[in-house]
Amino acid sequence: MWWYRGLRTLVAQELARALRHRREIGPVLDAGCGTGGMLARLGASVAGRPTLGLEYDPVAAAMAHDKAGRPVASGSVNEMPLGDGTLAAYLSLDVLCHGGVDPERALKEARRCLRPGAIALFNLPAYGWMLSAHDRRVHNVRRFTRGQARALLAGHGFEILKATYWNTLLFPLMLLHRLTERDDAESDVRDFPRWLDALFSAALAVERAAIAAGVSLPFGGSLLVVAARNG
Repeated sequence: MWWYRGLRTLVAQELARALRHRREIGPVLDAGCGTGGMLARLGASVAGRPTLGLEYDPVAAAMAHDKAGRPVASGSVNEMPLGDGTLAAYLSLDVLCHGGVDPERALKEARRCLRPGAIALFNLPAYGWMLSAHDRRVHNVRRFTRGQARALLAGHGFEILKATYWNTLLFPLMLLHRLTERDDAESDVRDFPRWLDALFSAALAVERAAIAAGVSLPFGGSLLVVAARNG
């Protein structure tokens, strides 16, 4: 689906960019890696750091291992089976929004496991008032503004390096869909006609180029935050 491809390409771009300017060594953890799509996109290493995954569901963890060919542990982001200060980077893609995750505990664990100065990258669904039938179907219980995300991360010992909305060009269509959908609507994850998938993918490519150039998009359906663990 165009959205997942766009997310993974954006995250890979911004993670590699952030790590190129850091000296911290250690693995890159995809915390809440699901069935391994992002791990497979990253490959064996990012900027010389090896990749690994963590997933609460053991069946999904096994699928992620098979798909990405990378080590994947079964465990919770609320209490990670990792030592203190072991990670060079931590990915959290649409995880803090999940009903089974305590954002406070998860961020404490992320900070504990990261080396001082290491990178943490978060993708979050935007705007609490946009909570939808799709969110309920995938057990998302919260969405975030940029200000809320900044305050939450800063309160847990992270320095914000970049915070931008994305899925901006398509946001009017997303908003219209949210305003007209029924409470029992199906999930947004589905096959799209090839021409529409290509059009939506092109819109996200334009946004990625703008974000790479240093533009912070003012609104959108999702929020990307790149931070560093304070010493």
